[in-house]
Order: sequence, then structure tokens, then C-alpha cells
Amino acid sequence: MSDTDSFIEEVTEEVRRDRLYGLLRRYGWILVLAIVLIVGGTAWQSWRNEQIRSKAEALGDGILSALDATDPAARAASLGSVLVEDPGADATRRFLQAASQLEAGDVADARETLLGIENNAELPLIYRQIAGFKALAAAGELLGIEERRSGFEGLAQPGNPLRLLAEEQLGLIDIESGQVDAAMDRFQSILTDAETTPGLQQRAVQVIVALGGEPDLNPAEHGNN
Repeated sequence: MSDTDSFIEEVTEEVRRDRLYGLLRRYGWILVLAIVLIVGGTAWQSWRNEQIRSKAEALGDGILSALDATDPAARAASLGSVLVEDPGADATRRFLQAASQLEAGDVADARETLLGIENNAELPLIYRQIAGFKALAAAGELLGIEERRSGFEGLAQPGNPLRLLAEEQLGLIDIESGQVDAAMDRFQSILTDAETTPGLQQRAVQVIVALGGEPDLNPAEHGNN
């Protein structure tokens, strides 16, 4: 390499260096800001995760402490005092509280607790449907037969995940109102439904037998004979 070429290369390198320094002086604050944001964001996320974990632990401890009460009324009161911010977690707390209230014989309070879940638009639909079902099932004499029938008919619509459980309750209402033949037909329909669980199928068989009927697991076969 000639002296001229060497000189040109040195000048070129110096120009590049000057340009780099110039860019750093002009835009270096952006790099610093980016580093600060990255470090700060990581620290904030770590702090946020710790806060979430701490709240979850506090909530779990509070619920477990409330469940330790042997007296159902005291357990329900303790569960009612647990503060929960997340709607889903609060629904779980309320379900547990309602169960304790029912165990204590406080049907009206349990129903009110369940209706609080059913009417909460922030919750997933399935939570609200389950709460509505439990509120109807627990109502007993608090609601008339037709009011309970209407409520369960709304839950027994096609596509509703609680459809067959609602049909079971409607069958029991048929029995309660003296409509034995309607109850037999309803439980027979439950018995042969493709979506019926083994537990529900067994209960349907027991009710049909108790009503003096003969459970038919394959009505289609009989119809073809």
C-alpha cells in the first residue's frame, strides 16, 4: 500500500469516527432512554408480578382461613369478609360462601349470594348460568312452582351446557306438581340423551323406578320391533 493510499485510509477512518461521534452526540440520548426504558420496564414487570403473587397468596390464605371454621354460619360470614378484586376469584368466593350458607340453613342468604354472581355482567356466561341454576335449585319454597319451572326452562334450551341438569330439575318439579306421566317422559328422555353423563343417567333410572316405571335404555330398538 502506498503512502497516499495509507493517508486516504486514515482520513476516511477519521471521518467515520467523527461522524460516529457526531451521531452519538446528536442521538445518544435515544440510546440512553432506550436502556433506561428496558431496565425500568423489567424492574416494573418484576414488581408487578410480585404484587400479583402477593395478592394471590393473601387471597388464598384468607379463603383457606375462612374454610377452617367448622360452623357453617361462621364460615359463611368469614368468607363474606374476604376482599377480592378480581371478578372471577370473587365468584369462586361467593360460590363457597353460598354453599356454607346453605349448609347453615340460610337459604335466602345463599340465594342472594348466588344471584349476585348471576347478575354480574363482568363474569363469563357459564359462571352466571351455574349461579342461576344453583339459585333456582336452592330456592325451594321461596319461589313458586311456576316461577321455578320458568327459570329452569330458560336453562334447558338447546346449546346450554346445563340443559340436562335443568331438565332433571323440571322432572322433579313435574313430580312435585303431581304430573307423574310428564316426569316419567322427561326422565326417559334424559336417560337416552347422547349427552347424559353416567351419574345423571343413574339418577334418571332411580327416579323412573321409584315412580313405578321401567327404564328403557334403547327406545329406538323397541320402536323398530
